[in-house]
Amino acid sequence: MEVARVLSFTKASETLYISQSAISKQVKGLEEFYKIGLFERTGNHISLTVAGKLLYQKLLVAKQLQEELHHEFRDLNEHFTPQVNMVIGASTTISLYILPPVLSAFLEKNPKAQLVLKNRNSENIVKALLDHEIDLGIVEGVNKLSNLTYTPFLTDEVIAVCSSRNPLKKRQLEVKDLYHIPLAIREPGSGTLAVLVEALEKKQVKLLDLPIKIRLGGTEALKNFVRVDTCLAFLPRQAVLKELQSGELVEVPITGLSVKRNFNFIQRKGAENHFTYKEFIRFMKRMYSKKE
Repeated sequence: MEVARVLSFTKASETLYISQSAISKQVKGLEEFYKIGLFERTGNHISLTVAGKLLYQKLLVAKQLQEELHHEFRDLNEHFTPQVNMVIGASTTISLYILPPVLSAFLEKNPKAQLVLKNRNSENIVKALLDHEIDLGIVEGVNKLSNLTYTPFLTDEVIAVCSSRNPLKKRQLEVKDLYHIPLAIREPGSGTLAVLVEALEKKQVKLLDLPIKIRLGGTEALKNFVRVDTCLAFLPRQAVLKELQSGELVEVPITGLSVKRNFNFIQRKGAENHFTYKEFIRFMKRMYSKKE
């Protein structure tokens, strides 16, 4: 199933912590059992045959039935604790500043759980979910797609910040001032950038008309840059709480500009009733509301 999901023996071996030769042996055994090829191999690339696609789709249904069975058995016997395997994709703010303590609490309650967290920007998380590379995503500021379901998680604010040595720290800005201030922003595909663009457009301001000095991939890179530069940067409040408290960074208010973003859990259509994912989402929302 893992080879079929990622279409790579190498990636499957890394995910499952099993040698590539052991996986190849298992696949060969399946092909001998069904007396038909399941994968087509072309150079370094593999793809599913018609039989492989059929088997994979049936196994996905079987996996769902297994999840339902495990859930019902847990209702009958609280001592039954099946192993949970889940690959989660989350955008930078969620991965670095929100998920770690909540994941720790989840693992304490579910000691047999095996979680993998992938930190990517929102655009790449959507792609990974559609490509079946992850089971559940948490994203912000993306256009909703009809083949995905969205469950609200939390709301965060994106604020303008500068270095404590920057003269801007003493100013109250107007939106029009942004035409004359060098900016450091996130890379295309970032949810943080998407909600900033949307908020500026509501003020009839196009991002490309502003003096962008640099685009940086990742929140930490942007934070570290603005600490030592004279740029103004737009960063999630959750990501700069420590720096604001220590005084390394200073919030720069901009009259009339409010940049809010909503984080959502995203799932492929049809996976909404997957018991493991539903339980994880409920736990996350409950734990984060307590944290707040």
